[in-house]
Amino acid sequence: MTDFDDRRRGEEAKFAMDENTAFRVAARRNRLLGHWAAEKMGLTAEETDAYAKAVVQADFEEAGDEDVIRKVLGDLTQAGCDCDEAAVRTALEEKTVEARRQLMSES
Repeated sequence: MTDFDDRRRGEEAKFAMDENTAFRVAARRNRLLGHWAAEKMGLTAEETDAYAKAVVQADFEEAGDEDVIRKVLGDLTQAGCDCDEAAVRTALEEKTVEARRQLMSES
């Protein structure tokens, strides 16, 4: 019975670590996406940092990425940037890869 308990605890620990990693990747990705969008909108350094934080916060509105995409696309459109949903989704995918790389290099 001890082997079973050890295995269960190991699986629970792995699940918790995987969830933590996924959260950190998403938060880093959203911050990077915020910086990407801020650059397109021509924001200052201070505005860029604040905007990146706002993009990270937007991810807590609902499950999935749609809330982030909606925010960034809306802000880009409002700023008069020539950017469509496909470009935002492509940037989101690219920033996901970049965020993973950054977190892996920190470990």
